[in-house]
Amino acid sequence: MPPQYAYQRVAEDMTNRIKSGEFQPGSRLPSRAELCEHYKVSSFVADRVFLILKMQGLTESLPGAGVYVKENG
Repeated sequence: MPPQYAYQRVAEDMTNRIKSGEFQPGSRLPSRAELCEHYKVSSFVADRVFLILKMQGLTESLPGAGVYVKENG
């Protein structure tokens, strides 16, 4: 099995955290800076994670307010 890129590892963990209920529908996810600090990754990786979560239909972005777990996610 090939090694995972940092964005894949973080996106997988965040997906699991959302699906397990750690982040409830309508709740705000950690900011980019918080994600970078928690996972020890760059802001590029954090942005890619947010994009993956959005593409999976789990989150939505509200300009100036952050990223939230979709109600139907």
